[in-house]
Amino acid sequence: MKPDVLILGAGAAGMMAAVTAAQAGRSVELLERNDRPGRKIGITGKGRCNVTNACSLLNDLIAAVPVNGRFLYSAFSGFMPQDTMDFFEENGVPLKIERGNRVFPVSDKALDIVDALQNACRRGGVKFRKGRAVALLCDGVRVTGVRTEAGDVLEAENYLIATGGKSYPLTGSTGDGYALAKQAGHTVIDPKPSLVPLEAHEGFCSELQGLSLRNVTLRAEDTQTHRTVFEEMGEMLFTHFGVSGPLVLSASSHMREMSPERYVLHIDLKPALTYEQLDKRIVRDFTENAKKDYINSLGLLLPRKLIPVVARRSGIKPSEKTNQITREQRAGLVELLKDFTVTVTGFRPIEEAIVTSGGVKVSEVDPKTMRSKLIENLFFAGEVLDVDAYTGGFNLQIAFATGHAAGQNM
Repeated sequence: MKPDVLILGAGAAGMMAAVTAAQAGRSVELLERNDRPGRKIGITGKGRCNVTNACSLLNDLIAAVPVNGRFLYSAFSGFMPQDTMDFFEENGVPLKIERGNRVFPVSDKALDIVDALQNACRRGGVKFRKGRAVALLCDGVRVTGVRTEAGDVLEAENYLIATGGKSYPLTGSTGDGYALAKQAGHTVIDPKPSLVPLEAHEGFCSELQGLSLRNVTLRAEDTQTHRTVFEEMGEMLFTHFGVSGPLVLSASSHMREMSPERYVLHIDLKPALTYEQLDKRIVRDFTENAKKDYINSLGLLLPRKLIPVVARRSGIKPSEKTNQITREQRAGLVELLKDFTVTVTGFRPIEEAIVTSGGVKVSEVDPKTMRSKLIENLFFAGEVLDVDAYTGGFNLQIAFATGHAAGQNM
């Protein structure tokens, strides 16, 4: 017998939809191309899984979604972060709240989240089927079936596309859902990377490759509007191509119209110190190392890898004795440490993004039910939709909330 619900994609949105539909008494089948469901969940948060954000106000949740946040009003109203937390704790995963209201499993293991979803599906009688959907069969009003790569045609009463975006293709997110949506007549906004590392103009980034900076403040400036689009304290990383790490990924989601050198990153390497305090600290270091070369006097102030770059950018000769450095030179060094700049040339490829911006046009989807406005038995959930949020657990909350809404209404 054909199931009531056929879900394409066993990720966060797909499995939450499956659990919800099964709890409502529907028979559910999940089609997943990977050997194991939830592969992308398993690598989120560096393998820890930032499962949601514990903000309690609906408006705060929507404000964290810069692309089509209002579309999610009903979905979020029906499934708030507390509902997500209750779901996982009831399914045997204790949670904890960290800085910025980020919620993680106490075990720090993303696979515990995957297992909880998978086990909840199985308890609900959800049938998992391995395979890849390559075509939607439509009569212009309804979906009549799904053709798989193996040539099988699967039928159901209702169909949900929850195949993700185009980020991390090794986890199965290769944009299949966009092609299926287009076959049903839907408009797909061209996918772009969001929450993605940044390429930089300066050659010193490759010199600093592997250097992680903790407790620095990163400010991103739009040089066309002279506006600060992002500012936060945290951790970042230098790479062979530019910069990455939590701060950089967050900043990237605020860079909506990317062009070479439009955005400049301002890094305060010593945010705990004022300019005056930092100057006094440098004077003390220079006094204690009065006969040393300048480049050999920075060891207590900076990470080893950063010293040659700072020395070069400061304009002070590396061999200059510290007791010969002028007040003006010292002021320039303080300015450099408080405003270490990196010029952005572009995003890394979409395959390296954590999430994708773009997807199925939300004006063609009912925000209350996640049902297509074009095809009466077709639904969408998760990253395949043209919605994306900042880091901090918001993107997984979108997946769970839209999956829950679709599951309730199929």
